[in-house]
Amino acid sequence: MDEVFKRRYSVRSFRGKAIEEEKLKEILEAANSAPSAGNLKARKIVVVKDPVLKEKLAEIALNQDFIKEPPMVLVFFALPEVSAAKYGQRGKELYAIQDATIAASFAWLQAVMLGIDACWIGAFEEERVKKILGTKSKERPIAILPLGYKK
Repeated sequence: MDEVFKRRYSVRSFRGKAIEEEKLKEILEAANSAPSAGNLKARKIVVVKDPVLKEKLAEIALNQDFIKEPPMVLVFFALPEVSAAKYGQRGKELYAIQDATIAASFAWLQAVMLGIDACWIGAFEEERVKKILGTKSKERPIAILPLGYKK
């Protein structure tokens, strides 16, 4: 783990090289293995490969154009209503967000272990992310994680 922590840093320049499906599977498995409040897994991950959608995400993320470069982007959502059903307001306002952020962290660390680079994006217009990706109104986007191989 020490080596993974040392190799993890934000990359903002990517090659177009595709990420192998087996590696994507390992990244998603790591994210899904992340702990969550009450083991509710009050989170959702959307894999975005479509160039048009990546371009739209880049635009609504303060025009961070490098989001368009990698072969895929993971978008992590909190599912506040899932946590609220068990934990009330605290689950809605905190636990679901923690669930999504821990999953994103696990995904990033697994990616680094596999030689894949990323950058955590937290600056974006939440409502527009939901509209672009066609998600439910109660799902809250928490992080955008471009994944690829650095230039």
